[in-house]
Amino acid sequence: MQNLKLLQLLESVLGKGKPTSGNNVAFFSPFTSHYKPKLEIDINTTSEGQNAWHCWISDKKGRSINSLFKQLNLGKQYFEQLSKIIKSAKYKTTPDDIKHVEAVSLPEEYVPLWKHKKTPDFRNAIAYLKRRGVTIFDILKYRIGYCERGEYSGKIIIPSYDCNGQLNYFVSRAFYEADKYKHKNPKVSKDIIGFDLLVNWEEPIVLCEGAFDAIAIKRNAIPLFGKIIQPQLQKKIIEKRVKDIYICLDADAIRNALSIAERFMGEGLNVYFIELQDEDASDLGFEKITEIIQETGVMTFEQLMQLRMGILWK
Repeated sequence: MQNLKLLQLLESVLGKGKPTSGNNVAFFSPFTSHYKPKLEIDINTTSEGQNAWHCWISDKKGRSINSLFKQLNLGKQYFEQLSKIIKSAKYKTTPDDIKHVEAVSLPEEYVPLWKHKKTPDFRNAIAYLKRRGVTIFDILKYRIGYCERGEYSGKIIIPSYDCNGQLNYFVSRAFYEADKYKHKNPKVSKDIIGFDLLVNWEEPIVLCEGAFDAIAIKRNAIPLFGKIIQPQLQKKIIEKRVKDIYICLDADAIRNALSIAERFMGEGLNVYFIELQDEDASDLGFEKITEIIQETGVMTFEQLMQLRMGILWK
């Protein structure tokens, strides 16, 4: 029973596991984009409360699930669930943990872009967004703002809110090309659901990399804020039994995209794999990306394997 509960917890974080030798179960590793499940975990807990784990690609390893969860930078709730299964597993608060769980907040200098200001920065911020295909409706929908001074001076601010309307993350993008630092984001966990407040879980969803990609796609798009799907989002998609999942990552993230596809296909969910070439979703714009989405059919395991073989032969 303990093994089953531990396996269920691990699968809520890492996706469906595959039994290997002995008591070991293999998962797709969050430490690498390898196309096979290479994170192996012994789910038989020893008398000392240990479960050895090892990622055979990155060579990250440990003796306990506690250490794995720390490596993944998971929230306190996962450690609390773990301690109910393995009594010796404890969540010890450290200065870094306090920083990690601290609520993210918008920069003090953040100014909503729907509040018109006759300043050069305001005009340049609007001009930049227009070049990226962002409309006034998008500005209002996503509560896009900017900063004229402070740490985020000269940058567009795009906030993300959870299902309760609480800020859970934000991204920034320089609107002056001369700015050496194009991106600057808060140093908090990305184990959140991007734009969760705007997601209708009863409808198909589109997984993409960045905030500008999601804005360009418009329809129920969820940014990963990177190339890897985080445990919280993966868990919610599976729990909600989302009808159709469109995966729309950049061309350089095809290994990651295929790993995500296989995880959800293994759960019996419909996956649509969108192959982008040299442009990302935000470059293509709403009309072109809509056309591509409408022309994409449900992915089969045969197509998945063909794409994987294609990568191996490159």
